[in-house]
Amino acid sequence: MATLEDKILGDDKRENYCSSDEGEADDFESADGSPIGAQSAAACEPSNQTYFTRETVDKWSGSSTNTGPKGVIKDWQRFKQLENEKNVGKETEKLSLMKKLCITAKTVAEDGRQAEQDELDTELAELMNDDSILLQFQQQRMREMLERCGKQQKIFGTVFSLANGDEFLNAIDNEDKSVPVIVHIYENKLLACKTMNRCLDELAQNYKSVKFCKIFGSVAGMSANFKIGGIPALLVYKSGNLIGNFVRLSDELGGDEFFASDVESFLIEHAMLPDNSHVPIIVSKTINGNDDDD
Repeated sequence: MATLEDKILGDDKRENYCSSDEGEADDFESADGSPIGAQSAAACEPSNQTYFTRETVDKWSGSSTNTGPKGVIKDWQRFKQLENEKNVGKETEKLSLMKKLCITAKTVAEDGRQAEQDELDTELAELMNDDSILLQFQQQRMREMLERCGKQQKIFGTVFSLANGDEFLNAIDNEDKSVPVIVHIYENKLLACKTMNRCLDELAQNYKSVKFCKIFGSVAGMSANFKIGGIPALLVYKSGNLIGNFVRLSDELGGDEFFASDVESFLIEHAMLPDNSHVPIIVSKTINGNDDDD
């Protein structure tokens, strides 16, 4: 009757039996006289443990150098670890591909909008290379800006005669804070004063945003000494404050005879007038009331 050991080891113990009991090593002998137990014990000595990969599992012939429970568990754990690493690698590759597709993929509507934008960019590049179109656009834009500002900007263009001290004060205090007010104090008997009045009439036409006024020295309450030695005099006000006080300008301008350009240069030099030479042509035309194209 077969025992449990016979069922486990099979019919031929010499081929299948492996024991750790040293006493059983002498029970069997090989053909050359050496104990079979010793050979089996040597075969059971621990060796370099082999771990399975997916390829080795597919080729596994059914035998293992470590058939104990611990060896089987370790092999299985290693196999699952390799499987997990392989799956993680696949997922990483999928995510990378999905990101690339999300960045590069576009809908039909997006492609259409991109084509329209490319066409506009091409047209804009052509326009940018055309100086005449750029100049027209610049002039049109300046006109729009000046029209917007002109609604709030006062235009004068003439020299105002002030009859008394109250008009003198009102011309200064009641004026807009952004408007410069230039007042000429004069007497008709002096040639330099007459020359200054002619120059201011011309400047008033060229600087319409500046308010030019004139008043007799006696009406303004000036002393006799001032009326003799201080005229022609120009007083410049802005925001109700005196910002320029120029007396006996005939000495600065070279005598009793001078020109509007001389007075203009003097006021520009002292920052009492804007320099029209630094203003674009379109702006100068609009300020002077001439919007006609050349």
